[in-house]
Amino acid sequence: MWTDFVTHWQVYLSMPVVAAVIGYLTKRAAIEMMFRPVDFVGIPPFLGWQGVVPRNSARMIAVAADLLTSRLVDPREIFQRLDPHRLAAELELPLLVAANEITRDVLSDQGLWRNLPPLGQELVLKRVQAGIPDLVARVMAEVAGNIHEVLDIKEVAVNALHRDKRVLLKLVRDISRPEMAFIARCGVYFGLFLGLVQTLVWALTKAPLVMPLFGAAIGWLTDWLAIKLVFFPRERRRILGILPLQGVFQRRRDEVAKQYATVVAREVMTVPNLVATILHGPRADRLRAMIRETVEQAIEEQAGIARPLMGAPRFATLKKTAAERAIRYLPTTMLTAERYATEALDIRDTIAKKMRRLTRVEYEGLLRPAFRQDEWKLIAVGAAIGALIGELQVILLLH
Repeated sequence: MWTDFVTHWQVYLSMPVVAAVIGYLTKRAAIEMMFRPVDFVGIPPFLGWQGVVPRNSARMIAVAADLLTSRLVDPREIFQRLDPHRLAAELELPLLVAANEITRDVLSDQGLWRNLPPLGQELVLKRVQAGIPDLVARVMAEVAGNIHEVLDIKEVAVNALHRDKRVLLKLVRDISRPEMAFIARCGVYFGLFLGLVQTLVWALTKAPLVMPLFGAAIGWLTDWLAIKLVFFPRERRRILGILPLQGVFQRRRDEVAKQYATVVAREVMTVPNLVATILHGPRADRLRAMIRETVEQAIEEQAGIARPLMGAPRFATLKKTAAERAIRYLPTTMLTAERYATEALDIRDTIAKKMRRLTRVEYEGLLRPAFRQDEWKLIAVGAAIGALIGELQVILLLH
């Protein structure tokens, strides 16, 4: 053995190095296969590949949405942070413009506007404008008190993540970047160790099967072990009472909470997404009915004196028309207060704080679904790459 080692020392020294390279390359391949390609490439349904995360996006979106709705975001809690008076002040200009246009249009439809003298028109507009803060406060009170009837948080999350799979990819990539780097490093360390074992077995046997078998074993074991060490053990423990050990993802809990909350607040639970779901989601009819009722009640209080002059049918038509026009102005009007609403709702910090209260298993669910179902495929690919490189080693050694 010693004579053979001296004669072929370059070969022996290269074996652990090649094993470390195999370990690293198989990990990099597994990481890239997690996220790429976004769309299926090949001949459907089986001959080809799509990234694990994009392919399982529906399941991962459902998991993320369930977590957000059940543990992280309480609509009633966050909407109570909006101050109706501050919101009215933020919306003052667009509300005044909308109120003027609605008043003119509605009264013109009823043939009343032109019959009013300029002073009368001015008084009507002033009265309407004076009632806007109270109207906003009433609408906000109705919405906040019945938020679960008008807003489906799960619908917000599902729609945002379904619209663009890259948001989900970004979410998983951002919170798992150190874990991916850890997996790649594990490939080098584990590969180097197994390469030393491979070198000894080769020296004893000189069997051509050693290289591909060890290559496959290195690819398989290092992939499997690296993925497991990302999540386990969940609780910090010491090996032999000395070496501290805890899953990398579990160890980074505070950091992950901040990253996850930032992406969700910036890409998913945004004010435009919330507004869009409130106004156009499956529960939008309930909101429209609430606004219609509130606007009609305000008109009754402010202009009820005109009922005898107009007649009950025309007055009822006026109230209904004004309410419908107010609803039509909602989308563009509400978004003018986006900056204030984003600060007041404080979704990012809310999610980050609540994530720190999750159990270890619940917290693991942020990332684990990205691996669980298809991790065997990643491991198998690692084994195949390792076997291929091992076979190439044999060819080079024998020729």
